[in-house]
Amino acid sequence: MKRRVVITGIGLVSAVGIGTEETWKALISGKSGMGPITRFDTTQFPVRIAAEVKGFDPLKWIEKKDVKKMDPFIQYAVAAADFAMKCSGLEITSDLAPRVGVHIGSGIGGFSTIEREHTELLKGGPRRISPFFIPSSIVNLAAGQVSIRFKAKGPNTSTCTACSSGSHAVGDSFRFIARGETDAMICGGSEAAITPLR
Repeated sequence: MKRRVVITGIGLVSAVGIGTEETWKALISGKSGMGPITRFDTTQFPVRIAAEVKGFDPLKWIEKKDVKKMDPFIQYAVAAADFAMKCSGLEITSDLAPRVGVHIGSGIGGFSTIEREHTELLKGGPRRISPFFIPSSIVNLAAGQVSIRFKAKGPNTSTCTACSSGSHAVGDSFRFIARGETDAMICGGSEAAITPLR
């Protein structure tokens, strides 16, 4: 049996705003998210502009001790999921939890963390590498952290298909619900790959 699927909540963290309402207002007013790169020195680079997320404070969504365990792409996913959950009004009870899944895609995952930890390895050897390196950088940890935060115990997965990762995650989530495998999915995409190497 194929079930009807609807979107009940939207959450956005973008270069034009933190939050769905702020982002939407910026879009309809024609505001651009492009600007000079501020996260590293671009003097030697031919391109010096990008669409950075500005004014994002992870401490509004994540405890201080946990921030260092999450690359910015995970932090953005947690914040966007929080906006979406509040918008939807969905309360994940213990009975519902096994029927709610998470599917968040990313084209490259924690690239800034990968670059930082590689630099630490070259500077000081393997003992300089953070124990949070892997859980902070792998693609599926955005979905993992979102599921932990909202206690969603259904299917938990990620898609890594370049720029279409988020769209694939939404499409796959649609199929999970339509086929009756879940009742709800928290889904989308997250990226934070404005780095010197990227």
